[in-house]
Amino acid sequence: MLLVNKIENFFRYIGDLSIFVKDVLVWTLYGKRKLKDLVRDIIFIGIDSFGLVTLISFFIGIIIAFQTAYQLKTFSSEIYLAPLVALSLTRELGPVIGSLIVAARSGASITAQIGAMKISEQIDALDVMGVEPINYLVAPKFISLILSMPLLVIYADFFGILGGYLVGYFKFDIRFGFYFQMTFSALKYKDILSGLLKSICFGSIIAFISCFEGLRPLSSSDVAKSVTNSVVRSFIMIIIFDCILTAFFYFIFV
Repeated sequence: MLLVNKIENFFRYIGDLSIFVKDVLVWTLYGKRKLKDLVRDIIFIGIDSFGLVTLISFFIGIIIAFQTAYQLKTFSSEIYLAPLVALSLTRELGPVIGSLIVAARSGASITAQIGAMKISEQIDALDVMGVEPINYLVAPKFISLILSMPLLVIYADFFGILGGYLVGYFKFDIRFGFYFQMTFSALKYKDILSGLLKSICFGSIIAFISCFEGLRPLSSSDVAKSVTNSVVRSFIMIIIFDCILTAFFYFIFV
């Protein structure tokens, strides 16, 4: 009986989330909003995340370079360090790591903010005043995330590649010009485009799940649970969709 209830709750959750996604897309296309609200959300979601993305992506690039160099050294192929680091970051790690950072930082904050408004009846007050909560609260965050994520991913890719260069320089004495020449010669438009498309998809996932979870709490004790669910479910969906998109791009581009 417990298993049946869990399955029922799962499909109910998927159904409610699907309806919510439809409403968000409709209000995004047809709703009106202020530019000031979008700028505020873009600053919070994107610009304020630059420092954390810089730090983590830089060290991720160093780690990839060390692990790659360990294998390449056995084949005396250290010059291929730059292409391997660049491709790993632009195709996979840049979008995934950047999205996980935003989901943990900004997504959790969005859920907590909307959840606090829900239990304090501010969202009910918006309904009374004739203001649609999805248009006022959710749509600006959705737009801000799909605009911010590609920029954050490009930023993460750059600093990850820079971290890889430091390993190449100090470990194998690879010069700056040669390293970046190898990097740009290896990268194709499809590699960069696939990473950017992934970032938009992941940004949408973060927006949908974090806002949806924020609208669910019924009491103050539920807010913490909603924040946890927001982060965990965003992580799971990002990894699942990364697998799906990677397979899709493989068959499209290869």
